Amino acid sequence: MTDTVWALTLCLVALAALLVLRRRMPVAFWWLVGYPLVALRVLATYRATMDACGLTVPASAVRRATARMVGREAAPVPPRRSFPVPTGSGLVMRLRMATGQAPEDFMASADRLRHAWSAHAVHIRPTKPGRLELRLIGWDVLADVRRPRQQSGGLLSLPLALRDDGRWHVRDFRAVPHELILGATQSGKSVYLRNLLCGLARQSVVLVGIDCKWGVELAPFAPRLSALADTPDRANELLDALLEEMEARFRLIGLASAGPDTVLTSDVWGLPDKVRPVPVVVVVDEVAELFLAASRDDEKRRDAMVTKLIRIAQLGRAAGIYLEVCGQRFGSELGKGATMLRAQLTGRVCHRVNDESSANMALADISPEAALAATSIPAERPGVAILGDSSGGWSRARSPHLTLDEAAAVCRATSALVPELPRLDSFRPLVAAEPAGVAAPAAPVPTVRPVTE
Repeated sequence: MTDTVWALTLCLVALAALLVLRRRMPVAFWWLVGYPLVALRVLATYRATMDACGLTVPASAVRRATARMVGREAAPVPPRRSFPVPTGSGLVMRLRMATGQAPEDFMASADRLRHAWSAHAVHIRPTKPGRLELRLIGWDVLADVRRPRQQSGGLLSLPLALRDDGRWHVRDFRAVPHELILGATQSGKSVYLRNLLCGLARQSVVLVGIDCKWGVELAPFAPRLSALADTPDRANELLDALLEEMEARFRLIGLASAGPDTVLTSDVWGLPDKVRPVPVVVVVDEVAELFLAASRDDEKRRDAMVTKLIRIAQLGRAAGIYLEVCGQRFGSELGKGATMLRAQLTGRVCHRVNDESSANMALADISPEAALAATSIPAERPGVAILGDSSGGWSRARSPHLTLDEAAAVCRATSALVPELPRLDSFRPLVAAEPAGVAAPAAPVPTVRPVTE
């Protein structure tokens, strides 16, 4: 009797430990328990599941003839697969489609595969003609997003948000030069922007801020900003300075390509390192505040600023000048050039928004399904966003939480990295000096907590 009680007690303790491990350390639980069970289930039921989902093809003539010789019926043939390889959030299999199959057939059956294998999600994408990647996700990876070990993938390349397929969304300015970020209050837009600014603050990049809410959103990052405009009039002057800088860079590109022995180039990245200008990232926060017009003069200024932003968006990539346009709303009321400006902002990040028209403005030209997904983001999941690009692809993602104090501390710690750009000296924000003899506190390590902003 005593042995039975001890065995039962040990089983209960082991079960409780596994439950705690699953809640507190889902990755460790997946490697120890989840992956072996799911992999065995996939291997044991693969053929039957593919057949039930209509993803098999009739056996070849040789197989049918062989089966008749032994008095059996040839079974349908599923796609050839690789061994399920574990990942940090699930497992991956490579599939080779049979003749007559298309990737759309497998994508349409992704939800049925998810239920058949008791997975949180199944993502399928083509890798090359005739081959697919099936990525099975073991749990809700967006419930608790932790910062990646590698904070930067290189100059102007930053991992900013974890996607629901377990991979990181990398913001690469050289691949997608301009981006539109939308989100209502308390939707997580500010957290995404903080991760972006902190990642760029550690690099040799000129950061320019335009915040017409008297600078309350971007003022905490002032130690790392090369320029900050906090009123529409000041923003108009700053845009003029950026256009002058862009024109000067184009003249530099033309002069560098004029020599007989030089390599021709059409952008700053083809210039030698010693003469290449430092890249500039312009963050426009609350774009609706920038373009509010109460009089005819305000409308003229608004139209002028929209035109200047469009010029920067159209030509800035070659000059190494990139745009991040943020706001709670982005619509036609911003002026006649709003739609043209949006067309240049090929990167799209849409958090929970207050109206359907903002979601459509952000994502409908990319994918109607993405706009519909943005309108269904629950209010109790702040930080979740729909990421889209001009290729039509989209995915759900969530940024790791970063408080305003932590982000401001990073900018203070990297204030020595502010590059010299003489045209922007008159727009440099004033920063309170540290008291003499008092060392600046070290930037704290960002903590991981549920997103609440």
